[in-house]
Amino acid sequence: MAHKLTPTGPDGMPTRQQVLDFLAQAEEPAGKRELVKAFGLKGTEKIALKALLKDMAEEGLIDGNRSAFHRMGGVPKVTVLRVMEIEDGQPLAIPDSWQPDDGAPPPRLRIIEPKGKARSREAALKVGDRVLARTEDAGRGLIAHPMKKLPTRTEQVLGVVEFDGAGKGWLAPVDKRVRNAVPISDLGGAANGQLVLAEPTGRSLRAGYKVTEVLGDPLAPRAFSLIAIHKHGIPFVFPEEALTEAAIAAKLPLSEEKREDLRALPIVAIDPSDARDHDDAIWAEPDGAGGFRAVVAIADVSFYVRPGSAVDREARKRGNSAYFPDRVVQMLPEVLSADVCSLKVGADRAAMACHLTIDSGGRIIAWRFTRALVRISEVLAYEEAQRRIDAGEAAANLVNLWAAWRLLARARDDRDPLALELPERRVVLDAQGKITEIALRERLDAHRVVEDFMIAANVAAAKALEAKVAPVVYRIHEPPSREKLVALKDYLATFGKSLALGQVVTPGLFNRMLKDVTDDAERALVMEAVLRSQTQAYYGPRNAGHFGLALGSYAHFTSPIRRYSDLLVHRALVDGWQLEQPRPAASGIPPTSGLSDRDRDDLTRICEAISMTERRAMEAERDTIDRYVAAWLSARVGEVFDTRVTGVQKFGLFATIIGLGGDGLVPISTLGAERFGYDEKAQVLVGEQTGETFAMGMMLKLRLAEANPLTGALKFEPVDLPEGSQRIEARGARNEGRYEPRPKPSGKYTSGARGRPGNIRHQGRRK
Repeated sequence: MAHKLTPTGPDGMPTRQQVLDFLAQAEEPAGKRELVKAFGLKGTEKIALKALLKDMAEEGLIDGNRSAFHRMGGVPKVTVLRVMEIEDGQPLAIPDSWQPDDGAPPPRLRIIEPKGKARSREAALKVGDRVLARTEDAGRGLIAHPMKKLPTRTEQVLGVVEFDGAGKGWLAPVDKRVRNAVPISDLGGAANGQLVLAEPTGRSLRAGYKVTEVLGDPLAPRAFSLIAIHKHGIPFVFPEEALTEAAIAAKLPLSEEKREDLRALPIVAIDPSDARDHDDAIWAEPDGAGGFRAVVAIADVSFYVRPGSAVDREARKRGNSAYFPDRVVQMLPEVLSADVCSLKVGADRAAMACHLTIDSGGRIIAWRFTRALVRISEVLAYEEAQRRIDAGEAAANLVNLWAAWRLLARARDDRDPLALELPERRVVLDAQGKITEIALRERLDAHRVVEDFMIAANVAAAKALEAKVAPVVYRIHEPPSREKLVALKDYLATFGKSLALGQVVTPGLFNRMLKDVTDDAERALVMEAVLRSQTQAYYGPRNAGHFGLALGSYAHFTSPIRRYSDLLVHRALVDGWQLEQPRPAASGIPPTSGLSDRDRDDLTRICEAISMTERRAMEAERDTIDRYVAAWLSARVGEVFDTRVTGVQKFGLFATIIGLGGDGLVPISTLGAERFGYDEKAQVLVGEQTGETFAMGMMLKLRLAEANPLTGALKFEPVDLPEGSQRIEARGARNEGRYEPRPKPSGKYTSGARGRPGNIRHQGRRK
């Protein structure tokens, strides 16, 4: 340290590498004073050095405190980490700057996020986040405690490349919540109109974005689901290790003598006509005492997907399959999900069999679970099963299923579960991926038959595990909170209906409320309000009941191909009911198929993680449907539709096309010249001069003004206002949801059918 070093950085400062080289040669940690002396720094240079050292510490290049620093060796006690993946809800990270001399791979650290109130103040970490963290070796590996969340360096966004009149590139958003385009500083070879992934090049938007990946034509078949997959961060490529292991697992032999042989039963699978896999099948026959014996056979996924395996790790990360009109992002590799685990006609398949005894009143009075061998006699679409029943052409098995279901339906009516009409949109594509039809799915008795058998099996699984005092992954739907009930009470009071908060709130209370409303428009209003009052269902190891189904114990057991929750329930049944047959490990496949110690010890975290992935998939699926609907309607701009108001805000209305489900905004600026006041409690817009009222549930004829396939956003306008009518700004309203000029890009993808610049900010409610 005796001789003076010559700084080669800007403004007479040492470079990062010079600092690192100096610290590496020091025999002991050196402080700021030693660095100042070594490089001959004076005055403001000392202040600049302090800032440099702070930056290097945050970047993980050096470790230490204000008085002593040393070059990063291994993982510093305080360093910057980058989250690489989320496993069971726990972030896994690596050092953000990892440049070891020996080329060793970066270590993986488990980030321990704060719990309780401390965590509620911070958003959960996600892939790509950077944190300054304190690290420690916990014996079972490195862990990190976050101290501060840092700005994300490479936050990727989806957009479409557009050029303005001067030839400058802009990134037009594909998210309906984002208003404006941002400049592109590096096109990365992308052409006008292409869908791309891009990342910011600096802290300011003025620095622009650089294109990192070109995804192609945003309006091409399969593009809409691809946008949702990237936007929501859904893993869709299986690691090679998982694919290899799945191929090995698929060849595991089925030992007939160790499974109950149910191949003689004419068991049938009833599924959607476009189902990609079949993981459940049902059979029933009269028991001679007015009731039925039934079997609900579910694919034995736990036999093929063992705890701790590569396939299992990937399945946990995904949490569930995500279904789109043009593709499915499976939870399991295709060789398992669509082949050996899928219940196919005439093929021997491993199954978990739930044997049910149904009495003459439709109550499940007994159940047992076995590992079985089944051979499906037929796979039927819902529509075909219903047609055969209606035409009197059904075989004995279908007739028995319908008869047993009528008993189950009687018991369901006695429970009086929540009865809300929630129509589901169906997108039909041709062989080229183009839209041929968008309609609401018809609700048939065939759907109810399968649904009630699945509910019965799910209840039996929960109660069977409770009887063994085994871990249970419950499907929980809690009653509405008092805050939501108070809001519902206030809302109902605005049109003369009451809700007594002193009584016990049950699903039947809401059902009776709906039955008492005879007017269709008013009934729609009440149904919307009841729906908004409900809590979101989730998974958890502590039972809180299922309010909507009016059930005390409920678990998901019937879809292990597409839900990790069900796979966990299967594993718990394997353990609790001693269904495991000892078998040797096969080519590295773990030998056991019950719950692992890790599952048992950390079931709460797993449940939180799969609840999150479920919400992620639902949002992605809904976004994709919105884009398909907007694409379908883009050729019908200018047409008038019958709509129903589904939301009211101070900046306008949200309306849904009846029979189609396309949700769109009616900006307050289109409602004419009268000033409207917004009543938040009643959720209505009221004209101050005429008293004209816009409320949820109202039926309106609206003209489709714009349809944006890339964002899924629609815009409507009334049809009975004078041409050129101008609105006065509403009392209390802001410019939210208005169209703001943005004369930069061409407007091809962001302007809608009329070519007006700008992009609406959609704030519609989601069910």
